[in-house]
Amino acid sequence: MAILDKHTILEKNVTLLAILSLLVVTIGGIVQIAPLFWLENTIEDVEGMRPYTPLELAGREIYLREGCYVCHSQMIRPMRDEVERYGHYSLAAESQYDHPFQWGSKRTGPDLARVGGRYSDEWHVDHFRNPQSVVPESVMPKYGHLENTPIDGKYIGDLMATNAFVGVPYTDEMIENAQADFAVQTDPFGDFDGLIERYGEKVNVRNFDGQEGISEADALIAYMQMLGTLVDFSTFTPVASR
Repeated sequence: MAILDKHTILEKNVTLLAILSLLVVTIGGIVQIAPLFWLENTIEDVEGMRPYTPLELAGREIYLREGCYVCHSQMIRPMRDEVERYGHYSLAAESQYDHPFQWGSKRTGPDLARVGGRYSDEWHVDHFRNPQSVVPESVMPKYGHLENTPIDGKYIGDLMATNAFVGVPYTDEMIENAQADFAVQTDPFGDFDGLIERYGEKVNVRNFDGQEGISEADALIAYMQMLGTLVDFSTFTPVASR
C-alpha cells in the first residue's frame, strides 16, 4: 500500500514525473549508444562490396527523385517466405554506402534488393514506358520520359565528392575520372579498362536503353541492374555474434 501511495504522489506531481522520465530515458539511451563509441565498425565487411559507379550513382539519384522508394523496399528480412521469394536476406554491408539507405517497409510493388540481373535491360525499358505491358496488375505510373531525357554527368564528380565527405570510399582518382567513367559505362566499344580497374569486374558496361546518347533511363537501369549482385552468397558465411 505504501508503494502505491508513493506512486500516486509521482503521478500527481508533473514536474517530478517529467524529471524521472527524462532520467530513465537518458540512462536507457546511454546504455544503448555508449558502447558504439568503442566499436571500430558496426558493419561487417563483406567481400565484393564497392561504391556505386558514377552512372549507377546518378541512377540512384533518379530513383530517389522519382519517389521509387515510396512503393519499393530494398530490405529482405530473414524470414522464409521473403527469402524464398526475393533471395538471401539483406546484409547491412549492402547499404553501407547509401545516403540515405533505401530499406523501407512499404511494398506496393516488390522488394528490389535483389532485382539486379533478374530482368533484361529491354524488360526494364518496357516497364518504364508502360508498366502494365509487362505486369498487367501493376499500379505503377509510366516513366517513359526517362529514355527521352538526356543526362551528361556534368556534376557527378561533385556528388561523389560529397559522398566521400560522409565516408563513402571514393578516391581522388575516382572523382577525377568521374565524368569519363560516367560516359564510358554505356559504351561497350569504348576504353572502359579504367572503369573496371577502379570499380571491379562486376561493373555492367553496355547501352542500357538501346538508344544513342546517355539518358536518365540508362542511369536508372544501370543502378537497378547492380542491386544485389555484388555479394557472392554461394561463398558468404555470416560472422558469428560475439
